[in-house]
Amino acid sequence: MSYRPVAWISHPDCLRHDMGAMHPECAQRLNAITDRLRISGLYDFLHHHPAPLALREQLAWVHSEAHLDRVFHADTSRGPVAIDGDTQQSEHTLQAALRAAGAGILGVDLALDGKAGLAFCAVRPPGHHCERNRAMGFCFFNNVAVAAAHALSRGLKRIAILDFDLHYGNGTADIFKGDDRVWLFSTYQSPLYPHWAGAPEARNLVDVELPAYAGSTVFRQAVSERWLPLLETLRPQLILVSAGFDAHAQDPLGDLRLGFDDFRWLGSVIAGVAESCCQGRVVATLEGGYEPHALARSVESFLLPFVGDGLLA
Repeated sequence: MSYRPVAWISHPDCLRHDMGAMHPECAQRLNAITDRLRISGLYDFLHHHPAPLALREQLAWVHSEAHLDRVFHADTSRGPVAIDGDTQQSEHTLQAALRAAGAGILGVDLALDGKAGLAFCAVRPPGHHCERNRAMGFCFFNNVAVAAAHALSRGLKRIAILDFDLHYGNGTADIFKGDDRVWLFSTYQSPLYPHWAGAPEARNLVDVELPAYAGSTVFRQAVSERWLPLLETLRPQLILVSAGFDAHAQDPLGDLRLGFDDFRWLGSVIAGVAESCCQGRVVATLEGGYEPHALARSVESFLLPFVGDGLLA
């Protein structure tokens, strides 16, 4: 396997989005990741890019005008605006959300133009719960869906989205169910938020429910048996990843009990599939992961197969 540059896409605006005191989706998440990568030395091996602002017309590929109006015109001048019980839009949310969606667009361009193998979007707010017409679950725009739509606009016809977040990416499923150009492969704890009911008529949704305390063996078996054969048949032209690390054993929001070695294994699997079918082109965008230190080490573990296992030895 050859190793291509790994792009790291982020922006200081993503640190300014504020969901309130003690909220698990906080700026500390990104700071912890950066600190960990600096300490390990990995940060200096990455090719750094500032996330651009997504344009409204790019967001309209996957979101309704009514939804965009609500987010763009929310009046936060007198304080945060509640979206649901655990999601609020504050003064700097729109700018951060535009950067988060724009990062995926840039990542796709870097990958398709041969300037990166993996492009990792270290951004917040996350996106995979945001539906076509509804913000929810910490998410305002669906970052990975915007990236997929941009790839389609560039002429691709077969895209795979791999979502290994603890929680099901209902927003991504809502946007692409029935669209055979985009296949969504998911592992997730069930029952758990958002209590996805499934869409059996949508053959492009590969949903793998995992029970609480599933652990490493069950997770790896699910990926190996339910994802990989279909990916080999599909042979996507680009792999997008909803990279949620809240399935880790130390995360406070769930109980899948994965370890750092599982994320390193998964990175290796994804890198191998991408190498065999789409010239190593992978764009990952950060979703969940709410214990900062575990999140930081999980991201590091996921990145290592893309930069070379012996690089930091």
